[in-house]
Amino acid sequence: MNSSNKFDILRMVLAVGIALLISFLIILIASDEPLRAILELLTGPLKSTRSFGNVIEKMIPLIFTGVGISIMFSANQINLAGEGSFHLGGLVATYIALNAAIPMGLSPWVCVLVAGFLGSLVTAVPAVMKIKTDSDVLVSSLMMNYIIVFFANYVLNYILRDPKAGAVVSFAIPAHIQLNSIIPGTRIHLGLFIALAVAFFGYVLLYKTKIGYEIRITGENMDFAKYSGINVLKVTLISQLIGGFIFGVGGGVEILGMYSRFSWTSSLGYGWDAIIITTLAKKNPLYVPFAAFFLAYLRTGASKMSIATNVPTEIITVAQGIIILLVVAEQFLSKYKHKMIAKEARLSLSNAKEAE
Repeated sequence: MNSSNKFDILRMVLAVGIALLISFLIILIASDEPLRAILELLTGPLKSTRSFGNVIEKMIPLIFTGVGISIMFSANQINLAGEGSFHLGGLVATYIALNAAIPMGLSPWVCVLVAGFLGSLVTAVPAVMKIKTDSDVLVSSLMMNYIIVFFANYVLNYILRDPKAGAVVSFAIPAHIQLNSIIPGTRIHLGLFIALAVAFFGYVLLYKTKIGYEIRITGENMDFAKYSGINVLKVTLISQLIGGFIFGVGGGVEILGMYSRFSWTSSLGYGWDAIIITTLAKKNPLYVPFAAFFLAYLRTGASKMSIATNVPTEIITVAQGIIILLVVAEQFLSKYKHKMIAKEARLSLSNAKEAE
């Protein structure tokens, strides 16, 4: 492991540690039972199978969104339309489950794949607009999310809504199309294996294929990529399509695994969560499951803490913000990084001289 990787790991660990320490200090000030609150935060998810199941259930969609945005961000394209892709993926999976006559064994997979395909179109729109009109992809992708949410609300209210239900929800998704639970006493479903497979696929794509190399080179230095003969426009579009596809698949898996009806009437926030995940994972899909588990564990612990004590769950939002600030701060531990690199260079030079 080189100095750069060691430094990244060290900085990540310190960022998380500092964020948790500040959170603990806030709890000490705000809570009547600070020690109990901290204990619930750290150990609450481990107290029962159901509680730990909540961690894994929360982790599954975070893996999909983390991998999707890692691929898009690797091309240095700040496309935030993944939120809309995830939302549309859930809607499309529900629509197909309720209306398409598909053989029983294939039904969930067809729903998920079509959800992924339409999800990729959502992220493609801002990418194409950037290529053709040089529009600001950040603004156009944010607007796409609003378009998708209002479109989904229209479809839910006027096409999929069950008039006999006491809320704004779709007709019930047939049981044979839903993804089965794999651990008794929890709602952990087959989507966990799909998510882990997607994370492995993302790693292979980015680090073991030619197109992945081109995506990373384009993201690191677009001018160098152009001079190297890489078709930057094609690579950029491919990264957005693949990322959107993964977001869409994630939305389909979430609906079929965790819900019996479609009821999403507002943004779920997974697109923003994805930014936290990919920041923690340093845009490496192989690390995304670990980052997703960490975030899901903290949020489950915060929920247990808020039930057992008077500390609100928003304390973890504070921790998330501090972690992001420290991780993206270029000057955080920069002097130590220079010392590490210089030490490694001196050691390499010394070894070379000894070899002579």
